[in-house]
Amino acid sequence: MAEPRRTKSPAEESVRGARFLIVEARFYDEIAAMLLNGAIAALKHAEARYLCWQVPGALEIPIALAIALDMAETSGAPFQGALALGCVVRGETAHFDIVARESARAAIDLAVERRLPFGNGILTVDNIAHAKKRADPKQGDKGGEAARAALALYRLKSGQGAS
Repeated sequence: MAEPRRTKSPAEESVRGARFLIVEARFYDEIAAMLLNGAIAALKHAEARYLCWQVPGALEIPIALAIALDMAETSGAPFQGALALGCVVRGETAHFDIVARESARAAIDLAVERRLPFGNGILTVDNIAHAKKRADPKQGDKGGEAARAALALYRLKSGQGAS
């Protein structure tokens, strides 16, 4: 008996031509590079187009998202989704809690307000070793996961992911 032919699930379908914005915090360059590599691989796999903006740290991500989204909308070439990539490492002060909470909250608020498919790839970790493991596309691939989350929401919004 022949094996049934496997079809792609909605989570694997191409989104050819869809434009995604990536805003990445470069405070930890090595971590940011791994997150970005994972995100780009996932977007390319889905045949999406992307534009990447770099900012110094995680608190700047939501502001850059808002600026880029507004500019793209005004130019007549809006983004269909967005990703936030970065890393916040716990230190000895409350700064970690503020940066981690506020960067995520502002980005998610923006995405919900605009009904924007969004993937949050801002790592919140206790140390650099933990960050490297989570960011590495061959291990945790959190950049790729953020891209796949945004892609899944895009598919849902466009009717590809609804059953």
